[in-house]
This record gives sequence, structure tokens and C-alpha cells, in this order.
Amino acid sequence: MKLFDVYPLYNLKPVRGQGNYVYDEKGQAYLDLYGGHAVISIGHAHPHYVAKLTNQLQSLGFYSNSIQNELQIELAQKLGALSGCDQYNLFLCNSGAEANENALKMASFHNGRTRVLAFKKGFHGRTSAAVNVTDSPYIQAPINKGFPVDLIAWDDLDAAKKILAKGDVAAVIIEGIQGIGGIYVPDPHFLQELQDLCRLHNTMLILDEIQSGYGRSGCFFAFQHVPGIEPDLITIAKGMGNGFPVGGLLIHPKFKAKHGMLGTTFGGSHLACAASIAVLDVMYQERLVQNAAEVGSYLLDELAKVELIKEIRGEGLMVGMEFDFNTTELRKNLLFDEKVFVGSSSNPNVIRLLPALCLGIKEVDIFMEKLDQALNKLELEEPNN
Repeated sequence: MKLFDVYPLYNLKPVRGQGNYVYDEKGQAYLDLYGGHAVISIGHAHPHYVAKLTNQLQSLGFYSNSIQNELQIELAQKLGALSGCDQYNLFLCNSGAEANENALKMASFHNGRTRVLAFKKGFHGRTSAAVNVTDSPYIQAPINKGFPVDLIAWDDLDAAKKILAKGDVAAVIIEGIQGIGGIYVPDPHFLQELQDLCRLHNTMLILDEIQSGYGRSGCFFAFQHVPGIEPDLITIAKGMGNGFPVGGLLIHPKFKAKHGMLGTTFGGSHLACAASIAVLDVMYQERLVQNAAEVGSYLLDELAKVELIKEIRGEGLMVGMEFDFNTTELRKNLLFDEKVFVGSSSNPNVIRLLPALCLGIKEVDIFMEKLDQALNKLELEEPNN
């Protein structure tokens, strides 16, 4: 049997990770500024994380949600305290797509509507409802188009007003910072006005914090950069488990739970909860949210000195660098010549940086040197292209 060939793979085999680095089978170190799609939040192989998972697996790795699981309660309490969202209720699942799927379902349960307002260049997952609100026809099968969706431009308040005024929109779903689309931070005024419109028209506001949440932006959630924002539903995943598959939905207390309305086989397992609790422990003990803000500010300042970068966008350690050219070769130079992992975007001119929140000033300085070398090589090669 062969693997279904859906991923274009680099000829590289990481076999070990430690902190902000991964290592191939030859022992070569690579500075990891991508964290496997923003998943690695506290660094590779953190000793507390490893010990927590090992100990849990040695006792009980999984049992069903038909029994009490004290780890779920501990996780909810620690997440509420660290995030500042203690008033919300937590539903645990397995992934970001599943979190968004359930958020859309909860919105529709609440107001009985089916239309959704989403944003161009947005990405919310590959399951049926989540992919329907994702701006990528390439990954939408005909069966996914199960309810009407209005896609509007980022920060387009006039378009939002016109659509929401119709009174038939179940939910607005928006990323705290648009990730795959190229790292776009919402205008604070737009986000505040959007929330006001949602409340006026009984439309649920879903904040997709799957990539931008868990401290990445320098606040626990990216929407917390904007005063007064209190979403109806918040979706989380990626950095939540530091590599262990886990997702969650934070549900405002206005929603009333009924037995059986949401469910999952694997979500909230003992092992998933142990991983998630370990992440929160480390984030709190090592001040990683504050570190993301401080080191992210330094990184943005250093990138601003690079003349070839057309535009720099982002908050904290969620950064987009846009160039005037396709960055495919630059990313290859960084990976194979300079030994640095960075991320791509749906915009081929944009490189995404999504490192672990433990990134230090030293690693930023190393990256800046390597970026300079990779750009210089690219310039030398241009006459031969």
C-alpha cells in the first residue's frame, strides 16, 4: 500500500526536536520558525510536556466521555484563568476544523438560521461546514456547499452592514488574525463595529483563534488586542496541544447545553487533556504570552530594516513578510542552505513566521543573518533566471 499523494514533500526527514530546533537523521539542526503550521507552542520536547504525557499514558490514555474525567475540569479551569475567558464553557474535540464545525452548528441551533458571513482569503478547515466558509474553491467538493455563504473583503464594513441587515445570518466567522491568507490583522474599529452589528441582528460572532490564539499574538487571543470584544464562540486548536491532536470550542453562557447536542468519540481524552494542561503549565510558568509580545516586537523591528520586504504584517510571533516576487526559491534557500523552516501562504509572495512562543532574541538575530544571506543569494541568481 502507498500513501495517497496529496502533499508535495520536501526531501527532508526531521527525526528529533528540541526547543526551537529540529534535527534530521544526520544530526543537522534546523531553526524552526514555522512550528509545523503554528502547532508547536512551547517548543519541541519540553521536559514537563514529555513527563506529563508519559505519566498519563502509563495510567490511562483514553476512556469515553460517558464517564467523569477530572482532567477535563482541570483543563477548563486553567484555560479560563490564563486566557481571561473564565465565563465561557468548554467543549473539547480533536481539531480546529471540528471546532469550527461545532461553532457553526451552535450558532444555527441558537437562532435557527443557516446563512453565514465569512471573509475572502479566509481558512477555517476541511470538514464539510468549515470548508464551506473557507475561501478556497479548490478544496470544496460539490457536497460541501450545504448552506449559503457570503464572502466579503477583509475590513469591509459597508458590505457587512448590508448583509447583516437582512436578518437571516446565523453567524459571522472571522479569524483573530487571518493566517493562511497572508497574515492580516483586523482593524480594531472594524472588529468593534462588526460585533455591534452582530448583537443588533442576533447574529453569532465566531472568532476563529485556531492559528492566532494561545498566546501567539502577544495576547492569549488575538481579539484581546481590541477593547470590548466578547465573541459568542471562540475556536481553538493548533498550539493547544503542542503537537498532540486536540481542539476546543469556548461557548458563551448565553448558549444552553442539552445532552447529545454536541458529541465526540476521541475529544477530551485523558491523554489529550494531559497534553493541553502541560502546555498551559509551561505557558504560565515561563511567561510565554509575554515573551511572544516582547520577542515578536523585536522581530518586527528587525524585519523593518530589510529593504527587500515590501510589507510586514502581524502581531507577536505571528508575522507575514510580503515581497514583490514569488518566495518559492527564497523559502528553499532558507530551508536547504540556511537550515531555517518558514511557512508559505495562499499568496505566493508572502512568507509566514509562526515559531514556538519560547523563541528568544538570540534566535531572531540568527534568523536575520540567515535571511540576509538567503536574500543575497537570491539576488545573485536573478540574472540567470
